[in-house]
Amino acid sequence: MKQHLRPALVSLLLLSAVTGLLYPLAVTGIAQMTMPKEANGSLIEEKGQVVGSELIGQSFTSPKYFWGRPSATGPMSHNATNSAGSNQGPLNPALEAAVQARVEALRAADPGNTAPVPVDLVTASASGLDPHISLAAARYQAPRVARERGLSVKEVQRLIEAYTEPTDLRVLGEPRVNVLKLNLALDRARQG
Repeated sequence: MKQHLRPALVSLLLLSAVTGLLYPLAVTGIAQMTMPKEANGSLIEEKGQVVGSELIGQSFTSPKYFWGRPSATGPMSHNATNSAGSNQGPLNPALEAAVQARVEALRAADPGNTAPVPVDLVTASASGLDPHISLAAARYQAPRVARERGLSVKEVQRLIEAYTEPTDLRVLGEPRVNVLKLNLALDRARQG
């Protein structure tokens, strides 16, 4: 038995060192050298303080801010440790009730807006943490945000256009707007 135990333990230690230490260190080192911003979480800093990540949505509830997609992790929560979809199908009464409540909340925040509510403002993304909204969702909210901030709708629309990200590889998906970046730009526009 000793003749089998020693090679097994040596193999275990060697493979543990390679897969548990050397490989992660090599991958981390390569990531830090080739794409440090992404390797460190794509963090956004404002005035020397980290205010969020480009990759994780945040809850904005004030009417002076653009609101992102609802999170499946809970009402007004974008808890990255609990990332998951709602797993509710289109015929689920709970999903229908949640969507209806979100539509009513959007209508209450901007009663004069009679445009159709974009679907991404009332349904959660697969991860529940999507930091982006569609151009339609941003344009839908522009009148409310402009009114609350004392800006013209054209000024707000210019910011939306300036912070619109193109499709991936110029073909995949749709143009989109990162809600955190747009809201930070709104705060800077008001100060300037």
